[in-house]
Amino acid sequence: MFSLTMRMIFIIGALFGILYLVIALVGEQGVVFNLVVAGIILLIQYLISPKIVEWTMRVRYVSESEEPELHRMVEELARNAGIPKPRVGISDMPIVNAFAFGRSIRDGRVVVTSEIMRVLSRDELRAVLGHEVTHIKNRDMIVMTIVSVIPMVLYNLAFFFMHFGGNNRESGSMGALIGIFMLLLYFVSNLLVLAISRVREYLADYGSVKLGNPPRYLASALYKIVYSSAVAPEEDKAQVSGMKAFFLNDPNSAESEITELVQLDRNKDLSIDESELQQIRRSRVKISLAEKLMELFTTHPNMLKRIKKLSEYV
Repeated sequence: MFSLTMRMIFIIGALFGILYLVIALVGEQGVVFNLVVAGIILLIQYLISPKIVEWTMRVRYVSESEEPELHRMVEELARNAGIPKPRVGISDMPIVNAFAFGRSIRDGRVVVTSEIMRVLSRDELRAVLGHEVTHIKNRDMIVMTIVSVIPMVLYNLAFFFMHFGGNNRESGSMGALIGIFMLLLYFVSNLLVLAISRVREYLADYGSVKLGNPPRYLASALYKIVYSSAVAPEEDKAQVSGMKAFFLNDPNSAESEITELVQLDRNKDLSIDESELQQIRRSRVKISLAEKLMELFTTHPNMLKRIKKLSEYV
């Protein structure tokens, strides 16, 4: 937990360090104006995002009489986390998944797909729900909205300097150079925002364990989720290709991930038990260079590294 927190502080510090560098370079007035504009855009997005998520992910809220066991688990986890019980919904997406969203802790919503309820055991599903409840407790929706302001500001500044940098050749050339530099900073800041998202996933995994879910259940659930995504029809994965931020894993990279994860399932029962998790803890995880590079551009950590991290909580 300490190492994850320090990593988060370092990345956020680097992100705001970029912002201070830009203020020093172009002046406070231009940056503040763009911060206000970007802030207003993201505020509107933040306010209407629940409706957009409900529509794109085909969410249907269910009552306690419809899904008593699901409600019972969410209520217990929310009570343990010290937050109000989130609304509970089911997504019509044909992929094994669960996600959380909402404007605040009091507006939290936890949604599962019918497929995940069919694939996971009760303990595995509870561990996944603990992960999602922790996202709400940690205010991850608000955190990600705030840090996303900085890349948007940098993109606006890059666009401005590259197109309106000056009226004569000399000032225009300087403006173009500044614009290119802003574009580079925009690229770096995007990578930092993605890194923050990956750390938030690790923290949510840890939070699920703290809510009383043994690490093996979440590890086994993640393994089953990747396996199910890997064998899912391509047309099902195509439906969700633009919604990866709302998934526990990237369905499109599941086939490559499962080749790494299948070695963890020593008895080939499509789950990870206590002895297998202990073995993972003692072994050294090897990730290919291609996987490391791919991870830089994703919102979720490499699944093998994620399960390795869970083994440290045993």
